[in-house]
Amino acid sequence: MAKDGSVKSYILRRLLHALPLLLCVVVFNFTLIHMAPGDPIQSLIGEFPAPEAYVEAMRSAFGLDKPLYVQLWLYITNILKGDLGFSFYYRQPVLAVIVERVPATLQLMIPAVLFSALAGLLLGIFSARKPYSLSDNAISSFALLGYCLPIFWLGQMLMLIFSIKLGWLPSQGIKTLGAELEGFKAFADRLSHLFLPALALSIRHVAINVRIMRSSMLEVSYEDYITLARSKGLDEKTIVARHMLPNALLPVVTIIGLDIGFLFTGSVLVETVFGWPGIGRLMYESILKRDYPVLMGTFLITTVLVVLTNLIVDLIYLWLDPRVKYGRK
Repeated sequence: MAKDGSVKSYILRRLLHALPLLLCVVVFNFTLIHMAPGDPIQSLIGEFPAPEAYVEAMRSAFGLDKPLYVQLWLYITNILKGDLGFSFYYRQPVLAVIVERVPATLQLMIPAVLFSALAGLLLGIFSARKPYSLSDNAISSFALLGYCLPIFWLGQMLMLIFSIKLGWLPSQGIKTLGAELEGFKAFADRLSHLFLPALALSIRHVAINVRIMRSSMLEVSYEDYITLARSKGLDEKTIVARHMLPNALLPVVTIIGLDIGFLFTGSVLVETVFGWPGIGRLMYESILKRDYPVLMGTFLITTVLVVLTNLIVDLIYLWLDPRVKYGRK
């Protein structure tokens, strides 16, 4: 295991290396969003005609009358001060708008991450225990199908079957509107609303984790130390738990870390389909309303989340395999 000093220096280097990346993301997102067709001021005013003086006053109030490079410079300097801007539509700071939606997104993402990780690992291990058997072929077929299904289509099919046809689960929202529920009833109501969107969001990532875990387990099973362990007469369960699993987990941990970033972007489609009031839904609404500051703020926070997740995955990687050393590059 690396010393505490090397761990701290590694973390510091990674964070310093992330700064240019974040700057490039800010510049790219700003330029791309402002080059997109549509006028945010016209979107705010609507289809009704408005005096030209009023339109120009609105444009000046939001700083859209300045050249693009001046707007970009002001935006970067405000970010360095911790200010993500002011929402055109919600008329409040962007950070406050995003923070308000964070709890709903976490309620959706955390179960999806846990389910996709656990289900993917268990199914992958079970599939690799008896390769090319009936159970392995069934799990591999499920993984292929789950990977290919579009998230928005899967969400709509789940809603059609379990909400509309069978009537077992609610189709929209995070809770039952108008219902004054407390305690276990409130928890059960939230859980019933969570089940379908979390399932739709996690299926694809379960499939990815299954394929990676199966391949990793099969690759490790041909290593010399596994052959040696079997020659010693060790129980197969002991070999899997103590020798195969710790080594096979390394690539899967990397994939699970990347899953968090993809789950965040995938939540845009899922939250839109199921009317879930999270950050994904906020991004979709911001695109429709041309709310540039909120859209750029969500992109920036997503990037920061991915960078931090990759850093945490690298630290877990070292904990799982002490042979991995922190480089000086």
